[in-house]
This record gives sequence, structure tokens and C-alpha cells, in this order.
Amino acid sequence: MNKVKNLEVYEGMLIVVDMVNGFVEEGVLHDKNIKKIIPRQIELIKEAHDKGYIVVFVKDTHDEDAVEFDRFGDTKHCVRGTREAEVVDQLKPFEEMDDTISIEKNSTSFMEAPQFRELVAKTNNIKLVELVGCCTDICDFNGIMGLANYYDQWNREVDITVHEDAIATYSEDVRGEYVDAAKLLMKQQGIKLVNKNK
Repeated sequence: MNKVKNLEVYEGMLIVVDMVNGFVEEGVLHDKNIKKIIPRQIELIKEAHDKGYIVVFVKDTHDEDAVEFDRFGDTKHCVRGTREAEVVDQLKPFEEMDDTISIEKNSTSFMEAPQFRELVAKTNNIKLVELVGCCTDICDFNGIMGLANYYDQWNREVDITVHEDAIATYSEDVRGEYVDAAKLLMKQQGIKLVNKNK
């Protein structure tokens, strides 16, 4: 965990989901096309720091015997202690900045990571959450939907925005229907999708 102020002072949060080597550079689930969203993510991370947001890097980090591997078939990836579970080199400098925290998750939803749940409970003045990262239809979708439901449960009014130009998934050319469905369901639940280029 990096230097973070009293969590109650933050009014904005940027979540960077699973921009790790295991999805971008190497391993059974990597797709080098995901690199295309990194420049936009860097812009948004810099903007978040300038605005005084807390920036949260969520890193897929699995136990050696994670049950997720069986559920999804032959997909052993991002095992704890391997390079696959590390943030990609282009974003690593930002992971070390002040007002930044890194959280490991062992599921497809960052809301199920105990450290993330603790963070959300303590950042009780958050008014805006933004999300970038991968994978659009799995970890981005599962995490942000869980977060929206959490805020609803506790009657917390928080605007949630997903940057459509800063999310991607592996094999997107053949999995487009899942990506489209995820975006449609996010919109249905009141999550804003924005794109700088539209």
C-alpha cells in the first residue's frame, strides 16, 4: 500500500482494473491489443491525480490452486508471485505515486476482495467513481456492478462512470457480443459510459 491520506478526504476515485502482464503481455489470457488503451489510461490517471482523487490499481492475483481456473477451463493465469500478476511496465510508475493504493483480487470481481470492500467502506465521502481497465465483460463488468449495488444498499449517492475508450478485453474480435452485452447492462443500471472520441 502506498502513501494514502485519510480515506475520508477523498471525493473521487479512479479504479484501474487488471492492467497486468497476464492480460497484456504474456500468458494464456493475454492479448497485446489491450495495449491500445494504455495511453488513454495514462491521461485519466494523471487527471485523477491532478483532481486529488484516490487511484486504485486492482490486480488479478490468484492462488496456485484457484478454483476460478477450473470454472473457466484451462486458464491458469496471474498466479501470485509471477510477472503475470504485476502491473504492466507503462503503468508501474503511477502505481508508486501518492494517493494510490494497490489491491489484489482472487476472483472476477474486485468487490469480493476484502481489502477493496474495506476501502469502499472507509472512503465514505466519495461522490464520483471512474473505471478503466480490462476485461470489459468480466472483471470490469462484475466489479462495477457489484460496486453500484453496494452503494445502493447503503443509500450512497455516487456517480459511476466507465471510460469506454480505456477498457478492453482479450479476443475482443470474437467475443464482441459479450462486450456489447456488458455495456448494455451497465447502461441499464445507470452507469455512465463515456468516450473522449465520441
